[in-house]
Amino acid sequence: MDKKKFRFYYGIVLIAVGLGVFYRIPQVMPQIETIEFFRQKLVLVKLCFYILGVFLILAGGIRIYRTRKDN
Repeated sequence: MDKKKFRFYYGIVLIAVGLGVFYRIPQVMPQIETIEFFRQKLVLVKLCFYILGVFLILAGGIRIYRTRKDN
């Protein structure tokens, strides 16, 4: 596979994983609430998950943009 195609598809995968993080947060948070250590830190945990999702989507978008810009 061409290196540019790989970078493009890798960017798509990053965006998909980032969107998957946003989709899974509401489903996973009740499970995290059952862990005693995280009970007092739920806002911080949720914020970290959302930041992770944003970074994944941003990284995928940058990778796709740079791949298309190089053409």
